[in-house]
Parts: sequence; C-alpha cells; structure tokens
Amino acid sequence: MIRFPIALLATGAAAALAPAAVPAAAGAQPDPVDGSCATRAGVPLYVNVTGLKDRTGRLKLEIYPPNEEDFLRDDTSLKRENKPFRRIWAQTPASGPVRLCIRAPGPGTWAVLFTHDRDGKNKFNFWEDGAGFPSNQKLGRSRPKVRQALVNVGPGGGQISIKAQYLRGLGGFAPLED
Repeated sequence: MIRFPIALLATGAAAALAPAAVPAAAGAQPDPVDGSCATRAGVPLYVNVTGLKDRTGRLKLEIYPPNEEDFLRDDTSLKRENKPFRRIWAQTPASGPVRLCIRAPGPGTWAVLFTHDRDGKNKFNFWEDGAGFPSNQKLGRSRPKVRQALVNVGPGGGQISIKAQYLRGLGGFAPLED
C-alpha cells in the first residue's frame, strides 16, 4: 500500500469525496430526502449501516457507474453525459438500526458510496465526516478504488451492509471498532 503524507492525503481524500456533495443543477430533479425507496424508478438496494460515530447530521447514499473513470465524479458531469447516478439523503435516526434504501438504475453491478455528513453542511469534512463502501475494507490513507464499492443488484433488488469509517490518526480512515 502506498503511503502519503497526511497533508497530501487530506487534500486528496477531500477532493475524492467532495464531488459527491455538489448540489444538483438548476432544474434537475431534487434528491430524495427520506432515505427510502418511495420515489423514482429502479431496483431497490437496502443498505444496513453500522458503526456510526454518533447520531448527528445526515446520511447519504450514492450510486455510480462501476468503473474507475466515473467513480466519485461530480454528479453534474455524470448527468450531463447521461451516465447513471443516484443519490438519497436521510436524517440520522436517534436510535436503533440504520437501514436506508436507494434505487439502482437497474439490475447489474454498481458502485455505492455511503457518507455520514455529521455537520449537515453537504460538503465532505475529512476531519469529521465518515464514509463507507460495500467491501468494508479499511480505507486507510489512499483514495478509494471502485473495486471497494462494487455491489451486484439482482432484478428483484438487494441488501448489503456497510460499516462506517472515520479518520483515525495517521492510519487514515478505519471503522471505530478496530
């Protein structure tokens, strides 16, 4: 694994995760904010989230095309190029299990990103916010790879679990329990 100085990492990781927080373009359909599959067409993907640092802020799920080139790209660019992209927001529940639902554009392989926007500012804060991917591999200090985010969604939908990870000193992002 390649190690980067923490200052470079902070810039790189924030840049890698920040594009997902750009507001939708004017006139675009707003992102669903209830964390459920009640809106939009597509195949439901249920995501059970564990390991939250606290119950503050908002939770976000995003679905990207399953390739390195498009993974974590700005949603405005993806939409302009007619590439599939989905996002949902949900308030962090005060207690109990955390289960979100997002509709994949269709059955197949997709890249999924989870973020815990603890301050509710809609911009990834490297020092405070959390992130996670379906592989649940420790993210460390490197930019996430699409292989860590891939999930297969069947014609009837699917279910996965994602363990939230937060910055843990010089080791980078990791689950809180490790």
